[in-house]
Amino acid sequence: MPMVDLQHGRAVAGIVVDLQQRLAAKVGRMAEFLVMPRLRVQQAMENDEIDVRCYVSPNWLNSVHARYIWSLPFMTQRDLLVGADSEALQPEQLRNHRLGTVLGFTYPRLQPLFDSSQIQREDARTQDQVLLKLSAGRYQYAISNELSLNWFNRHQPPAQQLHALSEVSSEPVACIIRDAPDVPTKALLRAMVQMKQDGEFEAILARYR
Repeated sequence: MPMVDLQHGRAVAGIVVDLQQRLAAKVGRMAEFLVMPRLRVQQAMENDEIDVRCYVSPNWLNSVHARYIWSLPFMTQRDLLVGADSEALQPEQLRNHRLGTVLGFTYPRLQPLFDSSQIQREDARTQDQVLLKLSAGRYQYAISNELSLNWFNRHQPPAQQLHALSEVSSEPVACIIRDAPDVPTKALLRAMVQMKQDGEFEAILARYR
């Protein structure tokens, strides 16, 4: 959360769920959510198992199958360097620290620091787990997107809230839609444009801030 709430292996709530349910309704379809390991998603796309994938940026993918078309962005994701203290700090200033990161996520700005062993990655399966480990003192710093940090802090007492120290990257986030006869691709792309014009993206995001 706030991107998706998984209960017993099912996606039941969150920004991505709300967005895709609303998008499906606009084209007269029902959204069926597939929950799978992050590293298997690319294979599923190559096998045409996924019609719509939201919450993705071109810079996060190694490749995109030619049969998929990008929608317009529905939000901008800001990735932040986060710590328990509030003193401003850039990742390049860190030396010999373990940095909380999400398994399978790429961080282009930080990769040279990882490659040179200036910083050590410590992966967790989810963004929430990264923040929980930071709060528990398992490491001093972590990378988190802004929405997840705000969601985490709203459930913490003021003295235990985590702080954004600097912005690491900022990426437009969109959906990719399979371009095939059995998918209403053009209708979905038009629906995304209409949702943006009507303020529906901002309304969904506002529920989880």
